[in-house]
Amino acid sequence: MDRQARDWFKTALLGLALCGLLAGLILHFSGFERAARLCWTFGVVPVLAALIVEIVASLRRGEVGLDIIAALSMSAALLFGEALAASVVALMYSGGTFLEGFAEGRARREMRGLLERVPRTATRYREGKLEDVPLDALAPGDRLLIRQGDIAPVDGIVESRRALLDQSALTGESMPVSLAAGNEIMSGSTNAGEAFDMRATRRAQESTYAGIVRLVEEAQRSKAPMSRLADRYSLLFLFITVVLASGAWWFTGDPIRAVAVLVVATPCPLILAVPVALVAGLSRAAHYGVLIKGAKPLETMAQIKTIILDKTGTLTNGRPQIVSVDVRNGFKEDEVRYFAAALDQASKHPMAQAIVADARDRGTILPPPQETNEAAGEGVIGLVDGRRIVVGGPAFVMNSIAADPVTDRPMRTPGAAVVAVAVDGVLAGHLVMADTLRPGMRTFLDGLRRTGVERILLATGDRRDVAETVAHGLGLDAIRSELTPDQKVLLVLTEHKNGPVMMAGDGVNDAPALAAADIGVAMGARGAAASAEAADVVLLVDDLDRLLPGLEVAHGARRIALESVAAGIGLSVAGMVAAAVGYLTPVQGAVLQEVIDVAVILNALRALRIRPSGSLQAPH
Repeated sequence: MDRQARDWFKTALLGLALCGLLAGLILHFSGFERAARLCWTFGVVPVLAALIVEIVASLRRGEVGLDIIAALSMSAALLFGEALAASVVALMYSGGTFLEGFAEGRARREMRGLLERVPRTATRYREGKLEDVPLDALAPGDRLLIRQGDIAPVDGIVESRRALLDQSALTGESMPVSLAAGNEIMSGSTNAGEAFDMRATRRAQESTYAGIVRLVEEAQRSKAPMSRLADRYSLLFLFITVVLASGAWWFTGDPIRAVAVLVVATPCPLILAVPVALVAGLSRAAHYGVLIKGAKPLETMAQIKTIILDKTGTLTNGRPQIVSVDVRNGFKEDEVRYFAAALDQASKHPMAQAIVADARDRGTILPPPQETNEAAGEGVIGLVDGRRIVVGGPAFVMNSIAADPVTDRPMRTPGAAVVAVAVDGVLAGHLVMADTLRPGMRTFLDGLRRTGVERILLATGDRRDVAETVAHGLGLDAIRSELTPDQKVLLVLTEHKNGPVMMAGDGVNDAPALAAADIGVAMGARGAAASAEAADVVLLVDDLDRLLPGLEVAHGARRIALESVAAGIGLSVAGMVAAAVGYLTPVQGAVLQEVIDVAVILNALRALRIRPSGSLQAPH
């Protein structure tokens, strides 16, 4: 039976139980007692029959739950002439399952919205014409038209001069993002501006959005360890309930006491509260751009004691940036940046692309270079505005202008690279480039410690001096450098002695360590597919800060689940004792338990409103 059919069936059972109860009450107060009991029984039988079928199916799967108490209470109430109590229990049980389904449906609303955004077709350029094609027909290199309001169907790069994209469904960013030509586009982003062209870089099934959809579907099928724990505790609760009901009957000789105990104990908030709170937590985390692959990782996140961070692309930006400009021979800094960026448009080297991106971010209009000639991996020579420009490694540039390659080199920090720029045979200056630390990392790490994290380590394959330079002033507990992938795995396993371990990384080399950790976190925006597959948590935007609200949501959802369980079970046990000593009739006990169940479900739904301290704004 699919979800829609199950929801309809739950609604029908609730309707029958409600109609039977109301019709019986009307007949009861009209003096037709026998007809009233028949109506109450009529409302109970379909619910009891469906419950017995569910119990048999569960027993075949080796699962024992508190549904048995519900069946016992309805059966006992009918057997001993308490048809009204049985009717209230039937309404309570059917209403509880209906409310649980409603609550989970509300918690899954944002995830379902994500799934419903999957585009079905794309508009592709073909021989000078536009054609609508299914997504499976797209291939890397295809040029696509993205109209205003369209969703990017695959990952790609901007071909037009500018594109304005709404990425809120993916990242939680409430403001549209402006991307220049050559910038990467995540599939699933909505065009919030004028129509633009993009060039596909991945097939649809390999793109970001398709991966996110697969992860969401996997998350929705998961069952949390707390839910399994609740199943195990349900056996103990079932035993206590039967013993208490039997004891009340034995010592008083009144079977109605046993019926009252059973109806107070049915159904158990232990079963209802946990899945509702954790599914709500999954939805809330996705609201902030943190995709957690299920309720099990969500619960484990709330118990993390050690976090291991990769350096490149995780603690740092993962791409070179200009950190300083050293000018020579009377040239100005803007001139050095301008000539280097204009000429580097002709190169696909990552360093060249970073220089071009820096100029475009500054709003610089770059003329196309002419007569370019690139020496792979060394540098580029060409004309910009009629002037001969050379950009590349210091040795290449100095040899090109017949100067001493070992003189006039700037000071640089460990891990930095130097790009020399010459204009008309004269050294104009150097661009010092490095993979810089993400902004706000110290504040972020302090926030992690506030969530209960006791140890934070840096793990990298880079040299020791580079790692120490990057981590300076961050207050890390340890730095592990020059690590191979298997050594990162060993580090994760070693740290297990201090408690649950989280590993965050973005490269293929991080995938084994992510899989070995209790919780693996992948940078999903630009990270390798292997790391996203191995990870338990995927950050949908290239921003490690997103991890902090994810952890806070996990803590909040787990706390709310435990609060709901403790309060619900405590009230249920108190009600059972009161029923055993004769202070509650079966009808009163059934009404009391109904109130308890509704209260714990509503309390569990508070996880949908968790607002991390100082968190990013979620989309509205």
